[in-house]
Amino acid sequence: MGSLKALVKKAKKGDGEAFVLLVKQYEDVLYRTAYRLLNNDEDVADAMQDTIISAYEKLHTLKIDEYFNTWICKILINKCNSLLNKNKNVLVIDENLLLQKKDDGFQKIELEDALNSLNEVYRLALILYYIVGLNVKEISEFLKEPEGTIKSRLSRAKSILRNNYYKAEGVMVNEK
Repeated sequence: MGSLKALVKKAKKGDGEAFVLLVKQYEDVLYRTAYRLLNNDEDVADAMQDTIISAYEKLHTLKIDEYFNTWICKILINKCNSLLNKNKNVLVIDENLLLQKKDDGFQKIELEDALNSLNEVYRLALILYYIVGLNVKEISEFLKEPEGTIKSRLSRAKSILRNNYYKAEGVMVNEK
């Protein structure tokens, strides 16, 4: 499969296969990130498609090859935000869907509901940290915010989740 840097270099030279391999490496992370932001399969598909097309067209603008993951995630988040602004999506969970889920499905829906209840800046910080896998410094650079602000948002988001959703059950949000 080759190293990330080698694949990016090949893709920049027009190697379509190398670009496909790059995208496949991050497909799951991109999907989970988009789904957490949009919570709608059709919008997720649109955002991912737009992201891949934009990334392919603008790959030459990537300055540091090792940051491909961060770069494509930023494109995805921008596409998701555009869709949210365009569609004025409201994150709603259908009650019929709740009735069809098993117990483990309820936990997933409860977590999604808890994340969706957070302010956008808190939710985005949690998604970038836990789903995308960026560290505080990378999130800080990505969002152009001070590291202290990112740490504060992560801490407050976890505190809100602990106090509002998981206090009674004795479940604590894991520290990474």
